[in-house]
Amino acid sequence: MESASMETADLLRRSGVMYRHLVCCDTAKRKKKKKNSNNNKNEEEEEEEGCSTEDTKDRGVHQRNTALHHIRRHLLDGIVYFADDDNIYSLQLFHHLRSIRRFGAWAVAMLAQSKNKATLEGPVCNGSQVIGWHTNEKSKRLRRFHVDMSGFAFNSTILWDPKRWQRPTSDAIRQLDTVKEGFQETTFIEQIVEDEFQMEGIPHNCSKIMNWHLHLESRHLFYPRGWEVSRNLDIVSSLRKDLQFEQRPS
Repeated sequence: MESASMETADLLRRSGVMYRHLVCCDTAKRKKKKKNSNNNKNEEEEEEEGCSTEDTKDRGVHQRNTALHHIRRHLLDGIVYFADDDNIYSLQLFHHLRSIRRFGAWAVAMLAQSKNKATLEGPVCNGSQVIGWHTNEKSKRLRRFHVDMSGFAFNSTILWDPKRWQRPTSDAIRQLDTVKEGFQETTFIEQIVEDEFQMEGIPHNCSKIMNWHLHLESRHLFYPRGWEVSRNLDIVSSLRKDLQFEQRPS
């Protein structure tokens, strides 16, 4: 989309928190804008419009990159955290985010796609020091860091102040859409920290689960306009016959 949706804008206004509502357009519109853009326009200006110069397969990657570019361009100072609508969060998590100095990570309880078991992914800690990782997915054991997208946060100044953090390069930190599925998190984190010594596990000893990833997303799910349901939802499970209401004569 090229403009902010009324539904999301209204939701943010009623939230009572400070916010910046950013917009990014879909792949087809990005291609059109790229084709029609001025040849002299630099990449930074194009990204500010919310239209990346690269084609993305995962819309989440582009949305997060739009936010990262905005933070970098406007030198925003705070904590960066990628929240999602298929997660459940404890309020304790947001209190702990305030204490992060550079990069913080925590364990996330994840409901399996089959919905019949839960797994744990994230750091093993000794105090606040990360000494290992929880993971049980064989296909992902080659990852450098075993963290869910909702299982880490970092200081926003890392994006725009490389000297402060002694980063070897001033290249923009961004998520890559070209990596193998399941490796999105680790390739991003590798741009922020060199190893576990630059991380801090939260809370102490990583002893609490403050975040649950439920895998409830659906690419075919459409939300009603204005978040209002104009008719009854389709019945997904009917009542047992012995519980059905009898129609009584008036």
